[in-house]
Amino acid sequence: MASQTARIPLPERETMTAHQRIVLDDIVGGKRGEIIGPLRAAIHNPELADAWQKLGAVLRYKTVFDPVYSELAILLTARRWNSELEWVIHRAAAEKAGLENAIINAIREHRVPIFDDIKMGLVYDFVSQLQNTGQVDDYIHGEVSKVWSAVGVVELTALTGYYAMVAMTLNAHQISLPDNREAELYPNNQTPDSNLSKLPLSN
Repeated sequence: MASQTARIPLPERETMTAHQRIVLDDIVGGKRGEIIGPLRAAIHNPELADAWQKLGAVLRYKTVFDPVYSELAILLTARRWNSELEWVIHRAAAEKAGLENAIINAIREHRVPIFDDIKMGLVYDFVSQLQNTGQVDDYIHGEVSKVWSAVGVVELTALTGYYAMVAMTLNAHQISLPDNREAELYPNNQTPDSNLSKLPLSN
C-alpha cells in the first residue's frame, strides 16, 4: 500500500511557476478535468508534464480501441505493477466504459477472466504477454493485427508501455490514494524476487 505522504512535494497552484500554471490549466481544461496521479509529480518539469499529458491523451482517447478495451489494458498494467492509485482511477473508468465487474475482479484476484467478447480476450493476451515477458508471440500479435491492423498493435503496445511508466512513477514516489479510498490490490502471486504480480495467461 502507498504511504500517506508522497516522497516528493506535489506542487499546488499557488506555489507553481507561471510555466507550471499554464500546463496545469491545459490539463484541467481537457478531458481529465483535474490533475491527479503521475502528472502531479511530472509537473516539477512543466515541459515533461505537457508532453506527458499530450501523449496520454492520444493513447487514452484517440486510438482505434473503444474505451472498454483500453481500460482493460490499463487495469492489467496496474495489476502487474501493483499500482494502487492507477488501479483505483482506472477501475472507475473501466466500469464507466462498460467493463464487467466479474472481469475486473478476476484481474484483481489473479484469475483469467471469462470473456464473451473474443476481441477482449485478444487484448488480455497481448497485454499479459507483453507485461510478463516483454514479448508477444506471433499468434497473438497476428490476431490483434487482423482485428485492428498495424495501427492497433502499435497503439496497444504504446498504451501498455505508457501506463507502465505511470505505474512506476506512482510507485517510486509513493503517491497515495485519495483519503476516502481503500487499497484493493495485494502483492500476491508475485514473480520471484520481485514486487511485480505475474498475470495469468489464458493459454
